[in-house]
Amino acid sequence: MEIGTRRVYILGATTHPSGDWVALQARNLMLDLGERAGQFRFLIRDRDTKYTTVFDEVFTSEGIEVLRSPPRAPRANAYAERWVRTVRRECLDRMLIYHPRHLLAVLGEFVAHYNGHRPRQSRDQRPPEATDTGPAVADLASVRVRRRKILNGLINEYSQAA
Repeated sequence: MEIGTRRVYILGATTHPSGDWVALQARNLMLDLGERAGQFRFLIRDRDTKYTTVFDEVFTSEGIEVLRSPPRAPRANAYAERWVRTVRRECLDRMLIYHPRHLLAVLGEFVAHYNGHRPRQSRDQRPPEATDTGPAVADLASVRVRRRKILNGLINEYSQAA
């Protein structure tokens, strides 16, 4: 998660994560970010043993300083904790997930909604991918509103029809 914009990235899912698998996901993230990787100064992570020195080296080689959260301090990374709570409450607690591929599909659709449409109070009610201030408040008596179903209707997005 990018703290400044609250943009979330889903790297992968597996039933048996290992240090090698986590390091591979870190490499894939660096490839996906490309030139944008230089914008990041810090990576905050917990002290799980799956985060090996190979994982840390992926980020330090790009000039990103890796910071470990204090032991037994879940509030130290409140942004990540909030993300986990949000995705569970709004999505995963309401669905039955069959296998990792299904989980990735569901999370991919939810993250697209989360990054592209869901407003953030810290960003003046704009989603992470919004670059402008957004449209002015519309008079619903004179405009049409379009609804788009996300996750088969679990979530709905509303926008002004053209």
